[in-house]
Amino acid sequence: MRLSLGISTCPNDTFIYENLIAGLKDSPFEWDVHYADVQTLNEMVMAGKLDVAKVSAQIYPQVRGNYRVLGCGGAIGYGCGPLLLSSKGNEFDPNGETTLPGKNTTAALLFKFWYQKNFGDAPRLRYAFFDEVYRGLLAGSVAQGVTIHEHRFTWKRDGLYLLQDLGAYWEQETGTPIPLGIAVARKDFSNEVIEGVESEIRKSLKMAWTRAEMVTPFIQEKAQIEEKNVIKSHIKMFVNDFSEAIGEKGKAALERLWMLSSC
Repeated sequence: MRLSLGISTCPNDTFIYENLIAGLKDSPFEWDVHYADVQTLNEMVMAGKLDVAKVSAQIYPQVRGNYRVLGCGGAIGYGCGPLLLSSKGNEFDPNGETTLPGKNTTAALLFKFWYQKNFGDAPRLRYAFFDEVYRGLLAGSVAQGVTIHEHRFTWKRDGLYLLQDLGAYWEQETGTPIPLGIAVARKDFSNEVIEGVESEIRKSLKMAWTRAEMVTPFIQEKAQIEEKNVIKSHIKMFVNDFSEAIGEKGKAALERLWMLSSC
């Protein structure tokens, strides 16, 4: 069976899915892989263009008529949320513009959750791809913006200022882990196909954990950053037990997020 798969080029995705993409022994599937920024993947799934994809958790209420959540392959965890950064100083300007990494990303929703709780009115926003947000912060053309993925580990080195850890705020306010991303598959697939896809993802992940090198040339080539130690830190933070099985805590976090995104 030939299926289309959409994932980002971020190390947590390439770590989980590398072996699946390369082809697992006796696999019933062949994969046409699309690599894209998470906002682009969100838009592709909202348009029904992918069979299986890793997307922002917050979009699920918009696509649940056509897709179902897989029990593995996503990104949920503790201490791994997006960061609100500034290029100017330690003070957040609630009247200033904030740049977010895509309109439909969980990072955007977590920022709005924090802003609403603290300031009440509507924030001034603009949207860009996640790497453009960070480049803008480094160049000073973005005064304040939300950063995700590998750049969570480089802001201090690069002289930026942390205004708010949005993931820590979510954990504090909700008591649940941070539901960043989920894997989804078309709802019209049979249970046999869905279970087969989940089995492939879990096999791929298990193989990744048991190999000698955590960071392979494939992962390094796709990553938006070159430092191997940063890539390792990224994988260790975002790939965890929830990646293999969402579980009850993961489900509770997703339900809480979906309630917020439906408001």
